[in-house]
Amino acid sequence: MNLFYKSVEFLLPFSWIEYDFMKNALLAVLIITPLFGILGTMIVNNRMAFFSDALGHSALTGIALGTLFGIANTSLSMLIFAVAFALLLNRIKRRKTVSTDTVISVFASLSMAIGLVILSRGGNFAKYSALLVGDILSITTKEIVLLFVIFLLTMGFWFIGFNKLHAISVNESLAKSKNINIKRMEDAFSILIAVIVMFSVKWVGILIINALLILPAAASRNISSNVREYHLFSLLISLFSGILGLVLSYYMSIATGPTIVIIAAIIFFLTLLLQSFDGKTGKP
Repeated sequence: MNLFYKSVEFLLPFSWIEYDFMKNALLAVLIITPLFGILGTMIVNNRMAFFSDALGHSALTGIALGTLFGIANTSLSMLIFAVAFALLLNRIKRRKTVSTDTVISVFASLSMAIGLVILSRGGNFAKYSALLVGDILSITTKEIVLLFVIFLLTMGFWFIGFNKLHAISVNESLAKSKNINIKRMEDAFSILIAVIVMFSVKWVGILIINALLILPAAASRNISSNVREYHLFSLLISLFSGILGLVLSYYMSIATGPTIVIIAAIIFFLTLLLQSFDGKTGKP
């Protein structure tokens, strides 16, 4: 581990790497950003941007219900509610009686409103307000290990399930003809998103977690000509945004999560311009 930090210090000879909390934050960024980069491509491909945003907003409701039922571990209460919330959304959208975007928007708004109402009783919301923008500088070594385990699980799911998810996103009839259990795959993917969002929201922030999931993948889509480039560029853009955002936030004394989002957004607009100049379709 010391060799790793010395290598980083050699490549980026800045004083910020001397502090333990910045070392932890750097490790977290090196895990979270590739994780979001890979997951984001699957979310964008399957048109689930609103879905992941709704899950992020539901974190407050999970905490609120945990306080009502006496669950001291907020991460556990958030996770339980998020998984139930994700499966409920899937069940409703399969009925196709209402626009999927409408259903997700209604549930996201309602869940966040319920969470705010419960948590704001007696003026106690202030202690939860940090969740809105997150604080990656507060991450601990144990939490980094947990993030790494989640990263490995996500990569395993990506290798096993990506082709199936891609087939579903292209044509459900084609997916059925290949004996793909669409319901099971969608539910498994939704649970994976719920787990990652809930375990990351503390450090990334409720208001911006979806942006970090979507922007690198969207930027990559603008400049990629095939699926391999799509995933590679998304991962690199996410990593670059994360590291640069962390360093800039340290020197400018600003929130890390929003800084990363701003950098990712700038890259997105640059790739959009690049796409318009070279005529790429942006659809790998």
